[in-house]
Amino acid sequence: MSRTEVLDPEVGRALSALSATAKRGLGDPALAELVVIRASQLNHCAFCLDMHLGIAREHGVSEKQLDLLAAWEEAEGVYDERERAALALTEAVTVLTDGFVPDDVWATAAEQFDDGQLAHLIGLVVAITNWNRVMVARRIPPGGYRP
Repeated sequence: MSRTEVLDPEVGRALSALSATAKRGLGDPALAELVVIRASQLNHCAFCLDMHLGIAREHGVSEKQLDLLAAWEEAEGVYDERERAALALTEAVTVLTDGFVPDDVWATAAEQFDDGQLAHLIGLVVAITNWNRVMVARRIPPGGYRP
């Protein structure tokens, strides 16, 4: 199988199901797209960035939020506290530089999300990180997404 062939259908269905379930459980499509875009930036996945930037616009995410997402921590007033907590948790789960999510990041997220939403938020980060790794490993170029 070449790198550019379609992902095995069973694996694709499983990853899609996880993504869809996590997004539904989070209950905020715009926030979900900010999360998957930020993780995709960190994981350097051009395919997923291309795809989710379009979806984010469909869900009403502002161009300013999309433009400043890579520097969200410095973009005061652009993201609300809930978005900032989700983005911090996204980075901590995606990168895991110290092998764990820092307590302060978790505590801030737990103030903004109930236990179920936190579980779905983490599930969403895990799902997009898996997608990112599949697409980057296979060198799938941007532009091939079809809704």
